[in-house]
Amino acid sequence: MAVIVAVAVSTDGRREVLGITVMPSEAETFWSDFLRSLTRRGLRGVQMVISDAHEGLKAAAQKVLGAGWQRCRVHFQRNLLARLGKTSKPMVSAVVKTVFAEKDRDQAHARWREVADSLRERFRDVAERMDEAEHDVLAYMAFDESLRAKLHSTNPLERVNKEIKRRTNVVGVRRAILPLAGSLPPPHSPTARPSSDWSALSCSRQTTSGLSAAATCRWKSSAACATNIRRRR
Repeated sequence: MAVIVAVAVSTDGRREVLGITVMPSEAETFWSDFLRSLTRRGLRGVQMVISDAHEGLKAAAQKVLGAGWQRCRVHFQRNLLARLGKTSKPMVSAVVKTVFAEKDRDQAHARWREVADSLRERFRDVAERMDEAEHDVLAYMAFDESLRAKLHSTNPLERVNKEIKRRTNVVGVRRAILPLAGSLPPPHSPTARPSSDWSALSCSRQTTSGLSAAATCRWKSSAACATNIRRRR
């Protein structure tokens, strides 16, 4: 059982919770149903979906939204370091982070390949995984620099998820999840109406037994911020 939350980010940086639902599993069909429910309510202009390597959400986003995909940078780094011994992790982590310090897209890709090659002799598995993931992890670099902090990982949803977990843990029963999560105060309104004017939308999941922000999708439109973000259904 998982609680799914969709969060929109407007062009001026304001966030709104647009949808909350409970799914029996995280299979592609349930992700597809949830995304379609948002498009029926008016969501348009999706360009990118952000998640960890979650195949169900990735497939559903492509099928329903026709959007590109960004693999969560933070989760990729964790998965990469999990393959290393304790003494090697600090060094590899530091050198991989030099890629993300680059501001130019082409330079970031060039640096990524340099880092992978420098690690290949000692850490072949790490280098090969970097080879495979380059374009997925650096997809956010195609967007304006001002948006990248909100596009490269699932981290912007952590505060919302923590608040939902705090509220539901107090009661401890499944039937209370939606009422409690749905009572999040503005700007976390689950009943705000989505439109093509949202600059970004994020979807996260948490299990009913514990929080997981590993699956996040986010998408961007070039239109101006909607003026009806407080409207109720």
